[in-house]
Amino acid sequence: MRWQPNQLACYAWAACVGILGACSKQEETIQPAKPVHVVVVKYDGAAATASYTGDVQARFESALGFRIPGKVVERSVDVGAQVKKGQKLARLDAADMRLSAEAAGSQLQAARSDFNQAKADLERFRELHNKSFISAAEFERRQTAFDVARARYGQAQAQLGVSRNQAGYTTLEADNDGVITAISAEVGQVVAAGQQVMRLARSGDKEVEIPVPESRLQELRDANSVRVKLWADPKVEYAGAIREVSPSADRVTRTYAVKVSILEADAKIQLGMTANVFLKTEAPNKTVILPSTAVFQQGATSSVWVLDEQSQQIHAKPVQVSEYRQDAVVILSGLKDGERVVRAGVHKLFEGEKVRVIAEPAS
Repeated sequence: MRWQPNQLACYAWAACVGILGACSKQEETIQPAKPVHVVVVKYDGAAATASYTGDVQARFESALGFRIPGKVVERSVDVGAQVKKGQKLARLDAADMRLSAEAAGSQLQAARSDFNQAKADLERFRELHNKSFISAAEFERRQTAFDVARARYGQAQAQLGVSRNQAGYTTLEADNDGVITAISAEVGQVVAAGQQVMRLARSGDKEVEIPVPESRLQELRDANSVRVKLWADPKVEYAGAIREVSPSADRVTRTYAVKVSILEADAKIQLGMTANVFLKTEAPNKTVILPSTAVFQQGATSSVWVLDEQSQQIHAKPVQVSEYRQDAVVILSGLKDGERVVRAGVHKLFEGEKVRVIAEPAS
C-alpha cells in the first residue's frame, strides 16, 4: 500500500498529539502535597487571659501652691527633682509680709498699753467703789472699758501671729518625700493664693492606670491573678491588685479607668514608664486556644482543618467558639486532645486534600 504525503503528515500529527496528551494527563495526576503548619490540640482550664497597657503613676500626687499671693523671686528645684519633706522649693517676695508683721507688732504694743492702763484704772475704781466714793454705774463703766481693752489686746496678739505665719508662707516647702512632676510658675511671675506652682508625686505606692471597655468589666471582677510587666524590662514580673474602678465611663473613649496597684514595687519602676497589666481568670470549663488564622466559616458554623495521621489528608471539623481575641480564638468543644489542626492558610485548602506537615510550633 502506497501512502500519500498528506496522509503521512496527518498520521504524524495525530501521533504527536497523543503523546503530548498522555504527558499532560500524567502531569495532572501527580499533585504534590501542600506544606502546612499545624498546632497540637491541648485543653486547659486556664483560658481567660487579658492584657492592657497603661503608664506608671504615683498613688498620691498633690498640687503645691503658696497660701498667700505674691511675686516669685526664687525657685530651687526643677522637674524630676527628688525632694525631702520640709525642703524649700520656691520663695515669694517677703517685703510686704515683713511690713505687715511690723505693723501688727506695733498694734500689739499699743493694745498692751491700753490694757495695762485699763487694768490699773479698774483696780483704783474698785477701791473707790468699795469705799462708796463712786456709784455702781461708774464702776461698771470702768469694768466695761477694761473688758474692751483686754479684748483688743487679745485681738492684737492673734493678728501678730497671723502676720508672722503669713511671713512664713512666703516659702514653699515639700509636704512629703517625692518627685516634682510639673512646674507651672517661674521666677518673676505673680501668683494668686492657692494657685498651683508645682506638682509633687509622693514616694512609695505606685500604680498603673488602664482603660477597660464595658464589655470586659465582668472579666475584670472575676480576675483572680493580676500581674504587671514593664516594657523596659519585660523579664521581671510584679504582683498587682485592682485598687479602684471608675464608676463612670469616659465620654470620649467610653472606657472605664482602672487603677492597679503594684505590690512590692522596687526602684526600677519609674513614674511615666509604660506597663502591661495581665488579668487571668480560671475558666469553669476546659478550653483550647488556637490561632485566629486556624478557624474559618462554613456557612454559620465555625470549623477547622484536622489532619488525618494515616492518610495525611485534612478534614473539616466544626467547633464551638467561646471567645474571639485579638490574635487567638478560644475553643470550647469540638476537638480532642492530641489532634493536629492546620494553623494558617485554611482558605486555600479543600476537603480531603493531602498535605505535608513542615513544622509543629509548640502548643
